Amino acid sequence: MPQSLAQIYLHIIFSTKDRRPFLQDADLRSALHAYLAGACNNLECPAIEVGGVEDHVHVLCRLGRVLTIADLLRELKKESSKWVKDRSSDLQAFSWQTGYGAFSVSPSHVEPLRTYIATQAEHHRRETFQDEFRRLLRKYGVEYDERYVWD
Repeated sequence: MPQSLAQIYLHIIFSTKDRRPFLQDADLRSALHAYLAGACNNLECPAIEVGGVEDHVHVLCRLGRVLTIADLLRELKKESSKWVKDRSSDLQAFSWQTGYGAFSVSPSHVEPLRTYIATQAEHHRRETFQDEFRRLLRKYGVEYDERYVWD
């Protein structure tokens, strides 16, 4: 086959360091989500939906053919962290947690996941980030050690 083709959807989740609620301001949060979507697109990993609440984000994107997941996350976190810190002197302590969750998504689940990400504020009135992340780890069949999940 002379052409390389791929269609891999990723659901990526990462939190602020120690789940600190740096992203309480709705305008900042919305602008950050747009920034992350643009960064995904610039990395040739087209963003489908980006959302979240004051202490974490969800990214639904297609993984490009030339980046690893680790490279994508390193760039997203590095560039968005700089962007947040440039918004205000009050945000100089901002940082993302070291780890992340990245899960493959079936094409048939893209639209429901898009809706889920778009309604994060409503969702998190009922479930904490930690409980959500544990539930998603179970859903995606990921084994984990609770001692090393949070930072």
